[in-house]
Formats: sequence, C-alpha cells, structure tokens
Amino acid sequence: MGRQEALLLDGRRGFRLTGPARARLGDQLVRRLTPYVFLAPALLIYAAFLVVPMIISLWYSLTSWSGAGTPRFVGFRNYETLFSDPTSVNALKNTLVWAGVMVVVPTVAGLLIANLLRGKGWWKGPAQAIVYLPAVLPMIGVAVLWGWIYNPQFGFINSFLSEVGLGSLTVDWLGSTSTVLPALLVASIWVSIGFPVVLYTAGLGSISPELYESARVDGGGRWALFRHITVPGLRQMHIVIIALEVIASLQVFAIVYALTAGGPGNVSQVLGTWMYFNIFSFHKVGYGSAIGWVLAAMALVVTVPYVLWMTRGE
Repeated sequence: MGRQEALLLDGRRGFRLTGPARARLGDQLVRRLTPYVFLAPALLIYAAFLVVPMIISLWYSLTSWSGAGTPRFVGFRNYETLFSDPTSVNALKNTLVWAGVMVVVPTVAGLLIANLLRGKGWWKGPAQAIVYLPAVLPMIGVAVLWGWIYNPQFGFINSFLSEVGLGSLTVDWLGSTSTVLPALLVASIWVSIGFPVVLYTAGLGSISPELYESARVDGGGRWALFRHITVPGLRQMHIVIIALEVIASLQVFAIVYALTAGGPGNVSQVLGTWMYFNIFSFHKVGYGSAIGWVLAAMALVVTVPYVLWMTRGE
C-alpha cells in the first residue's frame, strides 16, 4: 500500500505510527475530548454539590448521628423504623395521597382550561395571565394568603358562610384533623394549575388547524375533536407535565410547613416536612437522611418507568 503508515516493532509493543497517521489520530482524540473539556466545569460543580452530598447522605442514612460527634453505623435500622413508626407511616400515606391528587387534578384542569382559552379573543390573554399568576408568587406569600382565607375567626370562607346563613358549616379548616389535608391540597392546586395551562397552551399551538377542519367536515363534534386530536396531539406535553408533577408532589414541603408545620398532631405531615423536623429539630440526621432516600427512590420508581413507557418507539 505505498508508504507504510505503521511499522511493526515486535509482538509485544505493537505498531509505531508514522507522521500522517499520528496526526490523524491526534485530530480524532482532540475532536472526541473537546466536548468533555467544555463540560468539565459543569460536571465538577454537579459532582461537588449534588453527587457527593447524595453519597454522604446515603452513608448517614445507615448511621445513628445527631449532627455532632462520630456517626454510629446501624445498617438498615433507620429504614425499618421508618416503616414501623406511626408518624412516618402517616407522612408516607399523606405524600402518596398528595402525589395522586396533585398529578391528576392540575393536569386535567390545566388541559381543560388551556383548551377553553385557545384561539383568538381579547380576553383570553389576560385570562391566561390570571391563571398563571399564582405559579409565580412566592410560596410564603401564598401561605399568608391562604392562612387568611382559612382563618376560623375572620377568614374569607367562614365569613362568607356566616353571611349567607350557613354558619353551622364553619370550621377551623387548618386546625381540624378531618379538613386540614383537603385544605392544603386546595391551596396547592391553586398554585400549581398555571404551569400545565401554559405548557398545554404552547402544545395546542403546534397542532395543525387543518386536522380540526377536516374532522369538522366529517361531522366530528367538539368532544370527538378533543378526544381524538387534542389529547393525542399533546402526548409530549403529557409526558413532561405528569413527570414534573410527580416529582414536585413527592417533594412537597413549603406550603405544608408554612401553613400547618405538619399539624395538628402530625396529621398533615408529609415526608418532606417530617425529614426536615427529624434533621433540624430532633437532630436525627441518620433517620432524616433515610426519609430523604425513600423520597428519592419513590420518585425514581415512578418517573423513570413512566417516561420510558411513554416514549417507547419515539
């Protein structure tokens, strides 16, 4: 083959590349390594502030540690306690209920509202802004607002019920064990519903109007168009919204902590608040870390198979 590009030295040392072959190999290495050079700073930051703390917290979850002194290895005792302690079990149940409600209600309501607000109309832009407004409010502001609405003495709900002659229905919404969780869910739905509306509105704009026109010509009604064109056409949005809603609902913390702090009597505890109290109030770092890893495992078990299943064949 003309001038040889490699000279055989011996069976152990392999080949020695000549100038042109060495240059080509160097160019290939540079092209392959260049992306990693640019990614290296971000990867280092990611590892330092996420991967390393995750590994450390996993170790803490296997220990008994108050935050001071030397952690004492206890194996899986923290996880065994978690699934036998009544408060932890109740927090787990509340988290699962919260996830179920917060995935279904904001997603379905967001899809319906986005479908109603699609198209032209001077009022639709302001209506979309009003719907999305709660999503950009700081959570502490949301808690103050709903704390006033639920106040048993001068809150809006009880005052309204009293004014219309339904005073017998007034209740301490955040102080009663039977109403506290539904009350928190209503406040959370109010905050969360704007996000699906915005994404679904953007997704509706990508569906060709010709599909709707053809379906109407063939005699399709509004429900048929929604069922057979709108819902399938928003498949990618369904995947994104449901996955994000699952993760966000499992990580719920701020609104529960700000409104009830898990009360009354730990009835409204979720895993996020219970983890916080164990670490920072009860100084049970190992136990709190175990709760955190149960939360992480729940999010992975639910979202990863769901996303893989929804995106199969795409």
